[in-house]
Amino acid sequence: MRLLIVKLGSIGDIVHTLPSLAAIKRAVPRAEVSWVVEQRAAEILRDNPLVNHLIEVDTKALRRWPVSGETLLAPRQQLRRLRASAFDTALDFQGLLKSVTLARLSGARRRCGFARDALREPASRFLLTDTIQVSANIHVIRKNLALAAGALGINVPDDAREFEFPIAIGVEHRREAEEAVSLISGARFAILNPGGGWPTKLWNPERYGALADALWTHHSLRSLVTCGPGERELAEAVTGASRTRAAVLVNPTLKGFCALARQASVYVGGDTGPTFLAIAAGAPVVGLFGPTEWWRNGSPRVEDICVERDDIGCRTNCHRRQCSNWICMDIEVERVVAAVDERLRRAEKFIKEERTAFA
Repeated sequence: MRLLIVKLGSIGDIVHTLPSLAAIKRAVPRAEVSWVVEQRAAEILRDNPLVNHLIEVDTKALRRWPVSGETLLAPRQQLRRLRASAFDTALDFQGLLKSVTLARLSGARRRCGFARDALREPASRFLLTDTIQVSANIHVIRKNLALAAGALGINVPDDAREFEFPIAIGVEHRREAEEAVSLISGARFAILNPGGGWPTKLWNPERYGALADALWTHHSLRSLVTCGPGERELAEAVTGASRTRAAVLVNPTLKGFCALARQASVYVGGDTGPTFLAIAAGAPVVGLFGPTEWWRNGSPRVEDICVERDDIGCRTNCHRRQCSNWICMDIEVERVVAAVDERLRRAEKFIKEERTAFA
């Protein structure tokens, strides 16, 4: 079977689809799987042993105007790669017009996607040959697994402990992690990630700094403050707000971050790509969620914790990138410290149980 996965981005979207990739390859190990992805989100999929062909596209280039021979050259090459295989089935996990258009351009005979009420752009339904009904109000990982199960007739895991996140971590990424840890002399550490795609998702950097102080005082944990493109100033505000100077700024690559998160005692961050990478890496996670939903986008593991404002009435179906009543991320430091205390306690309990089980 030649199978095309269409999931273009963002980083969180890619991570949320990895358990479906793993489930497909477990059920149909001889399947030849290709994945079409935006170039800007492709790093996390490169060198993945479960992906036979990674097709990187730039959908902005496909829509660029004015059109010239030069602007058309790259898109033509991308589309040529997309049509290079005779795909049996394309799975559109994105649910957008541009994603289903790429599925159609691939030449796949079957183009499977979500039923109309679960599509991000319902008009994309018309280019699908098969639609899969999924339950409402479920985590996006489970939603994606339901699509894979319904389209291919395979069994998929239900227990979050069985979700697999295949990411190829190389020697260079482990070296990145080692260099970051060396900045704190190899001490136990937390990861604090203050960034986020929307301003309304951000927690106050001064509060992150106070959290770093509490982690050092209560748990002897140094804090590595991570940042992505365009977030350095925000991260510097966090390190500058730490009175104990227990916070250090680091700027790893995505896979370097994964290698780092595998060693972290705890991770704290909002609804953003690094949070999902920390979940994939198995780090104990405390999420800070405001305009978006933890039950949909956060960790599927019951032991991870979300700190959110459940005492306000304006969060239902919010998803605002700008807000004149921005109170959902007005979360006290003490609440986050208590959540981290509890998440560390749960992690320690799990370690003790594992040791007992293998004793």
